[in-house]
Amino acid sequence: MAPVIALQNGLIIDGTGADPLVKSAVLVEGPNIIGVGPSDRLSIPSDARVIDVGGRTILPGLIDAHTHLGSTDLGPEVLTSQPLAVWAMKVSQVIENTLDAGFTTVRDAGGIDGGFAQAVAEGHIRGPRILPSGAMISQTGGHGDWRQRYQEHLSPTIPGLTALPAICDSPDDARKAAREQLRRGATQIKVMAAGGAMSPADELATTQLTVEEIAAAVHEARAVGKIVMAHTYSPASISNALDAGVLSIEHGNFLDEKTAAKMKTLGAFLVPTITTYELIDTFGESYGVPAFNLEKIRFAKNGCFESLRIATAAGVKIGSGSDLLGPMQPFKAMELSLKASVLGPMAAIVSATRTNAELLGLADRTGTIESGKWADIIVVEGNPLDDIDLLRNKDNVRLVMKEGAILKDALEV
Repeated sequence: MAPVIALQNGLIIDGTGADPLVKSAVLVEGPNIIGVGPSDRLSIPSDARVIDVGGRTILPGLIDAHTHLGSTDLGPEVLTSQPLAVWAMKVSQVIENTLDAGFTTVRDAGGIDGGFAQAVAEGHIRGPRILPSGAMISQTGGHGDWRQRYQEHLSPTIPGLTALPAICDSPDDARKAAREQLRRGATQIKVMAAGGAMSPADELATTQLTVEEIAAAVHEARAVGKIVMAHTYSPASISNALDAGVLSIEHGNFLDEKTAAKMKTLGAFLVPTITTYELIDTFGESYGVPAFNLEKIRFAKNGCFESLRIATAAGVKIGSGSDLLGPMQPFKAMELSLKASVLGPMAAIVSATRTNAELLGLADRTGTIESGKWADIIVVEGNPLDDIDLLRNKDNVRLVMKEGAILKDALEV
């Protein structure tokens, strides 16, 4: 059996929101944490592997609750403009880079087959734990129907590799699509309840899918103990999703006080994705994003921070997602910096650790540094409470441990 690993001489931010522990240590045995506390109070076995982190900060592994790992390039033509083998290799690079940035768990919000999650779990790819949604459930002409107005068909999904949106126009369609994604290993279902900034044929203010269609997907997810996440913008689209039983509200850029109160009452989470609007606004034109989409991006960006303030004031649980596309994938941790401008650094960290773990149904296993939980741990140069921007540079993430296995070690660099 492998010896106990002791990470000692660190500043521990445990993800609960509690004050940091100085000159402290974490003991790891196998996949789990077995002790946390001041270094001089923990009993470290004589045969333990002791790693002195040199006063650096020890944090729970970060969690991104809204990723699109398969978005290696901008636009739906990503799967038709290159060999699929090349695309798959690019996806594997995104996965590995995400781990190196300090993320030990991610929820993929649609686009890749669950086979990528299996490849990571079996050790074929270095990467975070991946919770795949499979194919997003959309409607004809909705966000996820990537056909241009002059097109009738797109390339079909490649089973075992891609998971292109399922176009549904009735509760029965949605029910079948949800069952199919669950059959293929989805850990949650994703529905498109509003228009999208990057889709070619809709507006943000629209509501999409009926309450009955969304509810059919929710029923199927609940039947197997899973949840549904809903792409939303307007209060009407958020309210429709809530009425259908959705508890994970994505984006929500135009949330109002009335709808925030409804979310609080129902125990729903808000997963803002501020980073994607900031980056596409700044760089989208140079990447060839059409003017129509940039206009929608900028409209959505205008509501990001106010919706976060409204949700926070209402007591809504705030998760964290990045929703990054193409060349912007490396900037996932920028989301914490942006949230911190409203929440403060500690609450931003909690949103991407403990709260996200609760949202994903993993609160008993990860999200905080506590005895009995998985040893999902990162070591960061400097103190993110003093400078949250430290997390934006993956080179500042000096060690990454997932379930006790050290997958990145740059402490001596």
